[in-house]
Amino acid sequence: MAEDGFTGLVLAGTRPGGDPLALAEGKTNKALIEVGGQSMLTRVIQALRDGGASRIAVSTDDGEVASLAGEQGAVVLPTGQGPSSSAAIAFEKLGAPMVLTTSDHALLQGGWVRQLVSETPSDADIGIMLARREAIEAALPGSRRTYLRFTDGQWSGCNLFYLRTTQARAAIDSWQAVEADRKRPWRIARRLGLPTLISYALGKLTLEEGISRLGERMGLRARLIAAEDGRAAIDADTPGDLADIRALLRVDN
Repeated sequence: MAEDGFTGLVLAGTRPGGDPLALAEGKTNKALIEVGGQSMLTRVIQALRDGGASRIAVSTDDGEVASLAGEQGAVVLPTGQGPSSSAAIAFEKLGAPMVLTTSDHALLQGGWVRQLVSETPSDADIGIMLARREAIEAALPGSRRTYLRFTDGQWSGCNLFYLRTTQARAAIDSWQAVEADRKRPWRIARRLGLPTLISYALGKLTLEEGISRLGERMGLRARLIAAEDGRAAIDADTPGDLADIRALLRVDN
C-alpha cells in the first residue's frame, strides 16, 4: 500500500452540554478557538495538508465548524454518539489509509504527520504516536500530563493515529467497546488479557510490547511510533494547556 495519498480526519464533535474550554473562550466548539491568529481547526487542517494528506475530512455537529471546514476544502461528515463512533462513520465512508487526529491539536505540524506515516512499518495495520516524558518536558518544562508507566519509560498520547489498512477498523471497533465499558473497568481490563496485565503490574512490559500485544488481541498489527518532538503530546484540554499552546506559538513566531 502506498504511504501517501491518505485522508486526514479531524474529529471536531461537540460534547453534550458544550465544552467548558470552548465556552470560556466564547465559542461553541473548541475547534473555533483562536491561537496564534488562527482557529485551531485551520491550523490542524493545514498541518495535515503539509504532512501529505490528499484529502481532509472534518467530523462535526457544529454549523460554524462545518462552514469553516467547507471554506478550507474539507469534506464535512456527521458525528456519532462519541469520538469512536464518529471515527467509524468516517472510516466506513472514506476508508484507509487515514491519519486521525483531533481539532484541539493546535500545535500539530506536518513533520509529525510525515513521521507517523513514514515510520509505521509496511507490515502494520495501525501506527500509534506517543511521546516520552523526557521529550515533553524538554519542549515544555513543568508540563503536567497524564503518563503511562512502562519499563522503557513514561509516555503520553499524541492523538495521532495512522489507520494504514482496512484491518485497522478493528481498532475503531475496540475503541467503541472501551467507550461503552468506561464505567465497567473490569471489562476493559479483560480485553487486554491476563498475561499482559500481569506483565504490566510486575513492571516487565515495554510500551512497544504492550501496543503489539493489544493489537494481537484485536486481530491486527499495531506499532508504536515515538514522537521526535514532545510538543506532539500537547493539546488543548484545559485552560492551562491553552495558555501553554499560545506561549509556545509566540516563541515560534
